[in-house]
Amino acid sequence: MGGFFGAVSKRDVVLDVFFGVDYHSHLGTRRAGMIVRDREDGFQRQIHSIENTPFRTKFEDDIVRFHGTSAIGCISDADPQPLLVRSHLGTFAITTIGAINNAEDLVSEYFAQANSQFMALSSGAVNSTELVAALINQKDDLVSGIQYAQSKIDGSLTLLIMTEDGDLIAARDFMGRLPVLVGADDNGHCVAFESFAYHKLGYHDEYELGPAEIVRLTPDAIEVLSPARDEMKMCAFMWVYYGYPNSNYEGVNVEVMRYRNGAVMARDEAARGACPEVDYVAGVPDSGVPHAIGYSTESGMPFGRPFIKYTPTWPRSFMPANQDLRNKIANMKQVPVPELIRDKKLLFVDDSIVRGTQLRETVNFLYDSGAAEVHMRSACPPIMYSCKYLSFSSSKSDMDLIARRVVDQLEGDEGLDHLAEYADANTERGQCLLKTICEDMGFDSLSYQSLQGMIEAIGIDPEKICTYCWDGRE
Repeated sequence: MGGFFGAVSKRDVVLDVFFGVDYHSHLGTRRAGMIVRDREDGFQRQIHSIENTPFRTKFEDDIVRFHGTSAIGCISDADPQPLLVRSHLGTFAITTIGAINNAEDLVSEYFAQANSQFMALSSGAVNSTELVAALINQKDDLVSGIQYAQSKIDGSLTLLIMTEDGDLIAARDFMGRLPVLVGADDNGHCVAFESFAYHKLGYHDEYELGPAEIVRLTPDAIEVLSPARDEMKMCAFMWVYYGYPNSNYEGVNVEVMRYRNGAVMARDEAARGACPEVDYVAGVPDSGVPHAIGYSTESGMPFGRPFIKYTPTWPRSFMPANQDLRNKIANMKQVPVPELIRDKKLLFVDDSIVRGTQLRETVNFLYDSGAAEVHMRSACPPIMYSCKYLSFSSSKSDMDLIARRVVDQLEGDEGLDHLAEYADANTERGQCLLKTICEDMGFDSLSYQSLQGMIEAIGIDPEKICTYCWDGRE
């Protein structure tokens, strides 16, 4: 996925944006970039790969030479960015987050309109942010261009622009799938996905963009250039998994939601007599931990940490493409506490079960360490559809998803007509899904949070939450 941070002020903001972007590192693992504007020296830019090293170590040398009162930066799981663009709309810096499912069609359409070109990536594809800039440049002003780009894209588009005057223009996705929040201090404004990032820098909450809203930020003002829509489909995974614990979206804190989510899951399991008696309730580190705390508190069973994730030498940013190496690294990170595993009955809560590959390694590791029983709980429902709005996982096909593979194993194409039943543990098909995954993965029991329970834990209007990857509803 990815995230961005920008600031415009009466003072130098290089360090603010450096730390602000760094605080979005949990949202992406591939590329990072910064563009700074100084009134006298113009734009300064740098982009680095962060696949094998953290953001901050890549940019430590750059921030010494960067200087300016306006800056933007991003963490990206997609193409290199931010980009610096010169067009009839002026020179501007741009960074984008989202997914463009119809990119090739848009490129072909663009070529058909005039003699034109794009810089090609090594794969031959076009940089998504450059494509967005080309769409924007087809209109007579930035606001009309942003709206045009959002209307043409099948997927989602949230973006941040820095103009040649140093102003920032932020636009939230048409359906508000990602958050965009504005902070303020005595000297100016900043914009981010994660509010805690600017809290640590001395900014306070000032404004939260609504769906499709476009604003201009200057040191002295927030100007609404295009008002928000009422309809919203905020990504539920921002609360369940992606969001950082300290952040708030739509007035709901991430950590509080996760405690509540685990508690709802334990409450509902107890009501149907499905809570096993265990020695410890534990979370799969890191994002499963708060869900597990909520489950433990509600169930009355003690919370424990039977294994600890060792990250100093294997940061999250190191994500090799080779699956065998990924699995080995995941295993090496898991350091057991034998006294809390040997001969113990354990219930683990994970934020989600997507492919199941690394989870199988975790279960084997626990049994090899002497666990008597391993029960697994997922803090969200079975994932039945690959995300087409934010690319929250690298799944290229629905068959990468463990739930869909099991459905295919059980019924083949016929199962496609019964996905809702398979996602519901109260149905015969739902029980078959759970039983099959348990047998395949080696769990003593398995349960998923219900869609209704997850929505209850989030606590906002259900119609404002995107649940596409669970129920296929657009």
